[in-house]
Amino acid sequence: MTSAAPVTPFPNRAVRLPSVDKVLLEAGELIEQHGRSRIVKAVQSVLADLRKSALAAEAPSEAPSIATIINQVSAQLEQQDRSNLKKMFNLTGTVLHTNLGRALLPDVAVKAVVDAMTSPTNLEFDLDTGKRGDRDDLVEELLCELTGAEAATIVNNNAAAVLLLLNTMAMGKEVIVSRGELVEIGGAFRIPDIMQRAGAKLRETGATNRTHLSDYSNAINADTALLMKVHCSNYVITGFTKSVELSDITALGRERSIPTAVDLGSGTLIDLEQFGLVREPTVRESVEAGADLVTFSGDKLLGGPQAGIIVGRADLIAQIKRNPLKRALRVGKLTLAALEPVLALYRSPELLTQRLTTFRLLTRPRTEMQQQADILIPLLQQQLGAAYLVQGEEMASQVGSGALPIDQLPSFGLTIRANPAHKQSNPLGRLEAAFRHLPRPVIGRIANDTFFLDLRCLDGDQDEFIAQLNLLKP
Repeated sequence: MTSAAPVTPFPNRAVRLPSVDKVLLEAGELIEQHGRSRIVKAVQSVLADLRKSALAAEAPSEAPSIATIINQVSAQLEQQDRSNLKKMFNLTGTVLHTNLGRALLPDVAVKAVVDAMTSPTNLEFDLDTGKRGDRDDLVEELLCELTGAEAATIVNNNAAAVLLLLNTMAMGKEVIVSRGELVEIGGAFRIPDIMQRAGAKLRETGATNRTHLSDYSNAINADTALLMKVHCSNYVITGFTKSVELSDITALGRERSIPTAVDLGSGTLIDLEQFGLVREPTVRESVEAGADLVTFSGDKLLGGPQAGIIVGRADLIAQIKRNPLKRALRVGKLTLAALEPVLALYRSPELLTQRLTTFRLLTRPRTEMQQQADILIPLLQQQLGAAYLVQGEEMASQVGSGALPIDQLPSFGLTIRANPAHKQSNPLGRLEAAFRHLPRPVIGRIANDTFFLDLRCLDGDQDEFIAQLNLLKP
């Protein structure tokens, strides 16, 4: 007698799963919270995954209960609803970190953004005349007050500001720039590339390390539309060097009836030396030196939202605003809502270290960070155990984001090293990843077999940092 072939358990395992309708009967709370259509899709997805696992299993197992399935559905929804843009702790030592969002907004700007998000605003409505207005008007007067310029306009970042300026002033024409100022900004964006996209022709003059006024004068021809000076905010050339003063270039421009533009990059509205930082040229100084147009960023040393700001002569700003590209590059109400109160803080420069987040972080005293370290060291050492050695050490922070490239800020933080007595595979890599995967990720840096956590930017969030340390499992 021939024996019957064994029956595979896998189809039966799949059949034993409850139907979608049966799960939905007990998912009332989730349906009320998320809507029936979304829950149906989630239940179908979970059941499909369970069925696939059953068919791939080497042996049958008990079917999950409906309650278990609903828990899996709930977990899937929670995962889907997590924002991809996460709050983090920036302990890299770079205050204005490009990859971590640059400048943090002060409370007054945050409130203004919330107000703009939750109610209609006069974005392009003139309350005096009852007619359509210009969104630049919301901040133009303030920018002119702070910079001494005749007019101003706003776009979405400084690269856009330079692009718009060049396209308006020099499309199909030449722009003279010193070879020593052909900078590359973050993300491999280069001044020559932006100039090309703007439709302008680059006319290099001088040498990488030395440029003279005669170089500019000799480069001028019938095709010259603009003289341009680019502030090298993200690198420094030292040694046998020479650059031409802006006032000399603008004087040459006036003599030859050619406008002069200045790209300040990070840009600052005040003298940074009063805060113990390396001096940077201010926007007002560029305007007073005769620059016809000046561009700078909103989210670097200014301490505001991402924006590109152009200030200068009223007639030239008017030309720029008539360019069709202006509409494509304009900012929305949230940027303007944040920018206005940040600019207003500059009316009281002596209070900036108290009221503007960027300057509070840049001027934070080392002793304050050392006191934090004294609290955190034993807590972190206890959590990490004997596999790691936690210490407090003096460090040097930097401003970052293409601003003040050689200026270092005296700082203090935590250093974590692997205990050589414990044999571990890639201990610092695992530790760095563990910090990154905390509910609020912590971003530090690894160098010289050490994991560094610079405490300069751990300002006001210490309790939240401590609260999640028990979840750290390298």
